[in-house]
Amino acid sequence: MIPSQSNSFSGSVITLYFFLLGSLVLRTLASSRLHYCRHDQRDALLEFKHEFPVSESKPSPSLSSWNKTSDCCFWEGVTCDDESGEVVSLDLSYVLLNNSLKPTSGLFKLQQLQNLTLSDCHLYGEVTSSLGNLSRLTHLDLSSNQLTGEVLASVSKLNQLRDLLLSENSFSGNIPTSFTNLTKLSSLDISSNQFTLENFSFILPNLTSLSSLNVASNHFKSTLPSDMSGLHNLKYFDVRENSFVGTFPTSLFTIPSLQIVYLEGNQFMGPIKFGNISSSSRLWDLNLADNKFDGPIPEYISEIHSLIVLDLSHNNLVGPIPTSISKLVNLQHLSLSNNTLEGEVPGCLWGLMTVTLSHNSFNSFGKSSSGALDGESMQELDLGSNSLGGPFPHWICKQRFLKYLDLSNNLFNGSIPPCLKNSTYWLKGLVLRNNSFSGFLPDVFVNASMLLSLDVSYNRLEGKLPKSLINCTGMELLNVGSNIIKDTFPSWLVSLPSLRVLILRSNAFYGSLYYDHISFGFQHLRLIDISQNGFSGTLSPLYFSNWREMVTSVLEENGSNIGTEDWYMGEKGPEFSHSNSMTMIYKGVETDFLRIPYFFRAIDFSGNRFFGNIPESVGLLKELRLLNLSGNSFTSNIPQSLANLTNLETLDLSRNQLSGHIPRDLGSLSFLSTMNFSHNLLEGPVPLGTQFQSQHCSTFMDNLRLYGLEKICGKAHAPSSTPLESEEFSEPEEQVINWIAAAIAYGPGVFCGLVIGHIFFTAHKHEWFMEKFHRNKRRVVTTSAR
Repeated sequence: MIPSQSNSFSGSVITLYFFLLGSLVLRTLASSRLHYCRHDQRDALLEFKHEFPVSESKPSPSLSSWNKTSDCCFWEGVTCDDESGEVVSLDLSYVLLNNSLKPTSGLFKLQQLQNLTLSDCHLYGEVTSSLGNLSRLTHLDLSSNQLTGEVLASVSKLNQLRDLLLSENSFSGNIPTSFTNLTKLSSLDISSNQFTLENFSFILPNLTSLSSLNVASNHFKSTLPSDMSGLHNLKYFDVRENSFVGTFPTSLFTIPSLQIVYLEGNQFMGPIKFGNISSSSRLWDLNLADNKFDGPIPEYISEIHSLIVLDLSHNNLVGPIPTSISKLVNLQHLSLSNNTLEGEVPGCLWGLMTVTLSHNSFNSFGKSSSGALDGESMQELDLGSNSLGGPFPHWICKQRFLKYLDLSNNLFNGSIPPCLKNSTYWLKGLVLRNNSFSGFLPDVFVNASMLLSLDVSYNRLEGKLPKSLINCTGMELLNVGSNIIKDTFPSWLVSLPSLRVLILRSNAFYGSLYYDHISFGFQHLRLIDISQNGFSGTLSPLYFSNWREMVTSVLEENGSNIGTEDWYMGEKGPEFSHSNSMTMIYKGVETDFLRIPYFFRAIDFSGNRFFGNIPESVGLLKELRLLNLSGNSFTSNIPQSLANLTNLETLDLSRNQLSGHIPRDLGSLSFLSTMNFSHNLLEGPVPLGTQFQSQHCSTFMDNLRLYGLEKICGKAHAPSSTPLESEEFSEPEEQVINWIAAAIAYGPGVFCGLVIGHIFFTAHKHEWFMEKFHRNKRRVVTTSAR
């Protein structure tokens, strides 16, 4: 009996197994069969594909699978409903569509679409109102395109939307009242557009499902609602870079779910009051920068225990940093710069990762616990532009992971300690300018290969430049200006592959810039200021021939036609975002550049003892904006090659011993607005260009044989001289600069050949040479001989 029952039971189990297996296979086949794309959906997608200029021979990789021979539910970016076969999701992000959305587009035939993602597709033009017909949409992403027009009226019809992402376009228009229909909206990002709004209060309280709100960088001019406590799901709140007004939005901070708040770049005012904020708050990133908040930093900010990032910079805050800030045990990043804070800097801050306290009135350091000085945490410390004094803070030497240190514009004195070597391995920026540091610049840069910027200008440093700087292979800026350093020109810096800015001005440097055994110039240098030193000697005609960064424009360098007027040197992105700064003579005035424009190219050799000819090769530097050779002893003619400097804005050749004519072609330099030729031995007519005729009389003073100054100086002040015959005024041959360019291109062998050729012609073909070059013989011979 028992064996029989056992066999029966086993048979039943086997039967049940095959029954279930068969059912599963049939269900899978049925499901697969239902999954086939409907023909009308396929045709609508193909119609949509053909609306864009995609070559059939080279289709977009993401659309290559879109063809009639395959099931559209398996096309890339397409998702279908398992049962109906209708398209419910279309994600073509980063596919280069390069066109606009037409009102009759096949896209709008996909009536069951729930997800439409066309971000970063190079779409442009206005979005048609047909978008409002896709009534089942729950997710719409058109971000990062070039779309225009008033899109929100159409979007307001999509009352099933949970995510609306329209950022980084050029949409405009006011937010309509119908926008309040989007009650299911959870994520709203319309940042970086041109939307306007004058009353946020009638919209925001109705969007009670919001968890993320980003309206940054628009044209909103409104107050925030007085009561936002109803937004009980809100986690992210970003209204940066608008024109919001009113007092601190206290009710916002009563929302328990809130984690991130960005109010930066508006016109909020009054004291900072957090209201009934709970100690259980989840807020970890708070940015109130660049507003008009005033009064002290509230003591009860310490109640927000979850804070990791706090930015109160660029406001009107006063008083000391509250001692209660030590209770913010999770705080890592603190920025209080550009306020009117004063008193002691709490020692508890040295355990943070980034501390920015610049442009305040702090005058001392508080005591710190041993844990705050363990050297494991701090990466950025900016104490610039305060009233801090005394010797260099030695505790900084314990910060082994520092990336940026700024002690500039304070009252520090004494020597820069050798122990700073301990903090240079990761260092990218070291700014000690405008203090009273004295002694030698220590030899601490052996391991500083990541250092991008070193600025110790406006101190009392002496001695020589430390040779360990040769290890700073990433260095872009070196500024030791306005000290009392006595050294020869650091030609060994030519080996630094990234050096862009070299400033040695107002020191006691001496000697020649040029030695026969050293190659010409700096290939990557964009700006050099060695003015007000004791440099001397002549410059080779080819001295500037290898300064390639001043020959190539930024656009050519990057292979792009994107404008660079807003680019600044030293801005490297999230890891190092500190701009370089400098002081130099610009358009005759000592100018502080808080940021150095990326396109700026400048040479200032003024106030030295150079003599001989100005190198013809300077005419190769077509991107040069500023050239100052004043206060030297240069002789002979002004090089005609200067007329090649089509971007030149300021030219100062004053206080030399230059003779001959001012090259007529300089009058065609349309950007040349500031010039100075005074105190030379120049003669002949002043060029007739508008830039010359609009100069002040002092530009040409003390050149007794110049004429044509009646319009500039008035007849009573114009020097009297007899105009030379017109044939006396012959421009130097363009072949001079062409010869230099050829020499650069074909190398030393051709150069030697030209020298030998010169000797041959000088000895045997003197009459031909004179006929060919007329009155330029002296300059051509001099150029060749060197």
